[in-house]
Amino acid sequence: MHLYFVCWGNICRSPMAERIAQECAREHLTASELEELSIESFGVSSEELGNPIDHRARVELRRHGIDADNHRARQITEHDVREADLIIAAEDFHLERLRALGARENQIALVTDFVPGADAGDPLPDPWYGGAENFTSTMNVLNEAMPHIFAAVKERLQA
Repeated sequence: MHLYFVCWGNICRSPMAERIAQECAREHLTASELEELSIESFGVSSEELGNPIDHRARVELRRHGIDADNHRARQITEHDVREADLIIAAEDFHLERLRALGARENQIALVTDFVPGADAGDPLPDPWYGGAENFTSTMNVLNEAMPHIFAAVKERLQA
């Protein structure tokens, strides 16, 4: 199973989600389920292609014992979309881009779809425009979503 996270440039939200998910997967999945799962992240834009994760995102991840030093931004392609089982995007605009690449509705969701109490269509705010506290907030939302994301992953793995 291919689980992908997507944001604009693949330097803040989606790589944070990828690295958090890689850590959380061990808590939520069995060894055999882990063997079937690939977790990656992409941007819908080529703007940051090849760039490392934003330093503020790296600092926030490190604060939680998560390494992101070898990340390089990538842009999602039609091939990636065809390969994906579940693509989780940061905001509606990213879903539109994914649909333009051929994504099916049962293949895509927003991060906030997995956050209890979030309103339908709520974006995961882009921390790039703020300071360290914005990255902490992003981390908190992603951590809140992860158990629900992995419930969906388990369901798909068992289907």
